Amino acid sequence: MPPFVEPVDKDAVPVSRQKPEQQHPDYRYPLYLGRWKRSIPYVHDDFARDDMDEPHLKRKHTILREYPEIEKLYGTDIRTLYVAIAINAVQLGIAYYFGRVYKPPLPVFLGVAYLIGATLTGVIGVIIHEACHCLITKNKIMNRYIGLLANICLPVPISQSFRRYHIQHHSWQGVEGLDPDLPLEWEMTLIRGNAFAKLLWILIYPFMYVIRGAVMQADRSLTLSKWEVINLVFSVTMDTLIYLTCGGRGLAYLFLSLYFGYSLHPGAAHFIQEHYTFDDGQETYSYYGILNIPFMNIGYHNEHHDFQKIPWSKLPKLRSTAREYYDKLSYHTSWIMVHWMFIFQSTLGPQSRLVRTYNDFKQGRSILGKMRVYEEKQIQQRKDAKK
Repeated sequence: MPPFVEPVDKDAVPVSRQKPEQQHPDYRYPLYLGRWKRSIPYVHDDFARDDMDEPHLKRKHTILREYPEIEKLYGTDIRTLYVAIAINAVQLGIAYYFGRVYKPPLPVFLGVAYLIGATLTGVIGVIIHEACHCLITKNKIMNRYIGLLANICLPVPISQSFRRYHIQHHSWQGVEGLDPDLPLEWEMTLIRGNAFAKLLWILIYPFMYVIRGAVMQADRSLTLSKWEVINLVFSVTMDTLIYLTCGGRGLAYLFLSLYFGYSLHPGAAHFIQEHYTFDDGQETYSYYGILNIPFMNIGYHNEHHDFQKIPWSKLPKLRSTAREYYDKLSYHTSWIMVHWMFIFQSTLGPQSRLVRTYNDFKQGRSILGKMRVYEEKQIQQRKDAKK
């Protein structure tokens, strides 16, 4: 994760000497990096805290004013459906082979589940993610159905609950009590920076996804939505059919694939990569490594949060168009190193996240109109200067 320093314009007027009308309404402009310091285990007892809204909506507007052609990247990619069908065929084929045709030695069974099953499970997670943002087909209901289709080889009902809580994460990133992606208090206080505890935490991460959702559901007195009930019935039905067709060992292969794919697996490192604070002032990180190819660009997380209407296949084009924004942010190039650093650096832990209050979030959002006026004026002044 190399450091990047924005070049200094020698002719620029320091912010402290600028008149109020010369200053951008949001002091974080143009990259929208905060002034906060990250939370360090054994030094701090809470998450890091910000006094502004999340950066993505504002950076999106800033980039669009500079590059309006980016809107042409909005859309869907039907090829995602074909990938889902192919992975279901492979996973169910392996489940049948292990359950009815060949009883593999335990090392082979575990090895295939980790190397093949877990990897394909990770890709299925990306497909469910695309479906929840309606990036596969223009029909919203069809995206729901594709999410269910992708869920077939995951023996747990994930797709519709993920959709519910993931959209909430985008809407309320870092807001206490509203962002379901934030670790629970016991995760922060119990694990802290201990390497062994962090390893165990990563190993139970598949369960934490369920527990966090259940806790938020209880705290806010939420009930299962219609689509979550449909997902539950659908998954129980599919699991029963898989058990009858592939046997217990075949179903166990799918469970193991799910567990390995969401725990200590290179593809699962994106759960740490995305919002755990490796640097001061930056709450979201992208990954630009080779594994973006099989994992359908899930590493382009800053780009995705900024532009949720762009499908996975066009995120690299977004980055190349607005390089002066994305290449100046810190990023990762190795998912293996993400896990390594997170586990073995005592300065990182579940508390390495950023939170904000609802009021600070709303206050930060209130200056969007002033931002638009300021930035459009700046763009017009640049155009006039070129004449």
